[in-house]
Amino acid sequence: MIAAWSTRRPARMPRGVGRAVRGMAAFAVAATVAGAAAAAAAGTGGVSDGGLAEATAVADGASAGAATTDGAAGLTAQERERIVAMGPWPPPAAQDAGNRWAGQPAVIALGQRLFVDARLSPDGRLACASCHLPQRAFADGLARSMGRQALPRHAPSLWNAVHERWLGWDGATDSLWSQALGPLLDRRELASNPAHLRRLLTDDDTLACRWRQAFGAGLPADDTALLVTLAKAIGAFVGTLVSGRTPFDEFRDALVRADPVQAARYPAPALRGLRLFVGRARCHFCHHGPRLSNGEFADIGVRFFSSPGVVDPGRHGGIQALRRSAFTLLSGWSDGPESQALKTRHVQLQHRNFGEFKVPGLRNVALTAPYMHDGQMATLDEVLRHYSELDPDRLHADGERLLEPLHLTIAESADLKAFLHTLTDPKARDWQPAAEPACEIRPAGSRPPGVVGRNR
Repeated sequence: MIAAWSTRRPARMPRGVGRAVRGMAAFAVAATVAGAAAAAAAGTGGVSDGGLAEATAVADGASAGAATTDGAAGLTAQERERIVAMGPWPPPAAQDAGNRWAGQPAVIALGQRLFVDARLSPDGRLACASCHLPQRAFADGLARSMGRQALPRHAPSLWNAVHERWLGWDGATDSLWSQALGPLLDRRELASNPAHLRRLLTDDDTLACRWRQAFGAGLPADDTALLVTLAKAIGAFVGTLVSGRTPFDEFRDALVRADPVQAARYPAPALRGLRLFVGRARCHFCHHGPRLSNGEFADIGVRFFSSPGVVDPGRHGGIQALRRSAFTLLSGWSDGPESQALKTRHVQLQHRNFGEFKVPGLRNVALTAPYMHDGQMATLDEVLRHYSELDPDRLHADGERLLEPLHLTIAESADLKAFLHTLTDPKARDWQPAAEPACEIRPAGSRPPGVVGRNR
């Protein structure tokens, strides 16, 4: 619902989904018997956190004594198939593309330390964590993030970023490590430079020790190699940020294993909202798969002026930036196989990309307000109102038009909101840094020279 319905058709269902759905006939019968008792004993299934409590109260109030007499047993085969395709969670493990250091504990530990270290900026004001705060689900809660000045876009959450095909609202980068280079060097953000980073990593004995422990050598002599290697450490860390399971995942998995008692614990308002999501509202056309995103870009009729008279070109500008970059998966700085770079090699720039922005994943969406690429919508209520009252004349989509005004009732909006809240990981704001491995600290003068440069 946050950036929905492009002109692309939904992908095929994952292998095995059809078998899982066909195996649910017995479950449907059993669920009719078990549903009422289990639902009466169930809580909201969500997170007892400000907005979520409010959303659940609204949804319950809007539907008291109403709908879902059959509960999960009332789902059609098509609804079941679409719901099952929104999992499993967690998905198969992934690592930062083109980064041979990804998955190595010492490199991850260094990246974790660098991520929160404001000394990466020359004046010590800003770190990666300044805009991606763990206590805000690795976002910052601002409409437009604040670096050394107000930035044109909203900082997205970093949870599950390792599973994204493209990074940034415009997809200007194709890996976590190449994305990290942007804010590190941007004069509006950390505004760092190789000379400053070299001094920091040389003068701080702890960082110097951890660098050697991570990469098996001292700092590379080449400035660009230094920047890329540091960015790969940060990318390796960000690649570990995979959020936990949610009430929706428990319900989805209960459908798969034909467990009517567990399925009946899912809140009735959320179930009605889920049926809307995969049904009349057609949200699943773009928000599908385990992340609830097709990983692409869409025009959804929102304004895209970044300031008076200045237009944010969105994906159109992102593809141009990708092609200009010296740090893509096609470059000599990438460690990955050619197959990882196919998406970058074959991406096409089209006029229709102008004003398109990434279709974000919806996990933890209730925790990451405000919404849209520039935070122009403060609440989920505003987002739902946008889709309910959409003006089709604002769209420039080609081909089959999938996005139409939904004309939601108050109860339907409340139900959709209740469903979106069940996509919340209860621990998404409670991340704690992993313990760092011990590192023997040597005097700076005792470190032998080493090189970590181009990786292929």
